[in-house]
Amino acid sequence: MNISKTQKRWGLILLLLAVVAILAIYPLPPQAPIRYYDRQSGVLKTEKVAGEKWLVWLYNNPVGEATLWALAKRKVMSVVYGNNMDRPSSTKKIQPFVEELDIDMRTAQKQEFSSFNDFFTRKLKKDARPVDTSSTVAVSPADGKILAYANIGKSDFIIKGYRFDIASFLNNARLAQKYLDGTLVIIRLAPFDYHRFHFPVGGSVSPNTLIDGDYYSVNPLALRKMAEIFCLNKREFTVISNPLFGDVVMAEVGATMVGSIVQTYPGTVVKKGEEKGYFKFGGSTVVLLFEKNKIRLDEDLLINTLKGYETVIRQGKRIGVSIISPYSVTHPV
Repeated sequence: MNISKTQKRWGLILLLLAVVAILAIYPLPPQAPIRYYDRQSGVLKTEKVAGEKWLVWLYNNPVGEATLWALAKRKVMSVVYGNNMDRPSSTKKIQPFVEELDIDMRTAQKQEFSSFNDFFTRKLKKDARPVDTSSTVAVSPADGKILAYANIGKSDFIIKGYRFDIASFLNNARLAQKYLDGTLVIIRLAPFDYHRFHFPVGGSVSPNTLIDGDYYSVNPLALRKMAEIFCLNKREFTVISNPLFGDVVMAEVGATMVGSIVQTYPGTVVKKGEEKGYFKFGGSTVVLLFEKNKIRLDEDLLINTLKGYETVIRQGKRIGVSIISPYSVTHPV
């Protein structure tokens, strides 16, 4: 019996599809839960991750990894999904999202929304996030879960043996020199968090710098596989010059399904706690870099990070104090 070239071709295609199907359902490795400390109570808790099975599949399955490379990390996927979240029809997703993730809507300025993104980027009531106004205090720029490193050069980041690459992150080797032994703070925003970000200190700000990149997830489930994600993703940053804290880099990092990062601040001089901008749909991250010997981070944040845990933080709450005293600034030797 002679087998034609067409039959052979179709046989190979069917075999390939069968292999892909088998790989797609390949058992996923068990994942350690994402644990974090509740700063108020000191209790260690487990995070409920939106789309957890999807994330584990993308970063731990051969077909998932191929899908990640081909589609999920691409800008077009996040833009298309973000545009869908701007449509009036997307409002039907709001209530199930609120109920599933137990979001407290009592702090929101409004309760009726024109789209899912309108809800996602909601503003809060003025008294919802009181800001520590002391000039010697730096505050969290966002709601989220925080990792804190007193000395970037001597601290493992996420994975043992991996150090945060400042030059790659800033895409500027010269600027990176200022922060080589400085302090790193990472605030991860999950989908259920308040998604506007604010200035951690006041001062004069540089123009916004944009760095193009991919759209990998910034969830710890993804970071466990790819610790370099922050240096691969789209990001943008400004430098805030403050007399006590020096030149503070504040960067916003894009992620999978983040429609866009929107900057809202006007002018070149800002106040601590003033809104800087917001993320459209998707969890994402704010990164702060402080120069060496400029800030003393709060001990609980450092201890929890050293143990491998994030700490829940609210925008406006203290994360550290200036090492330089106001007196030395106003009365230099």
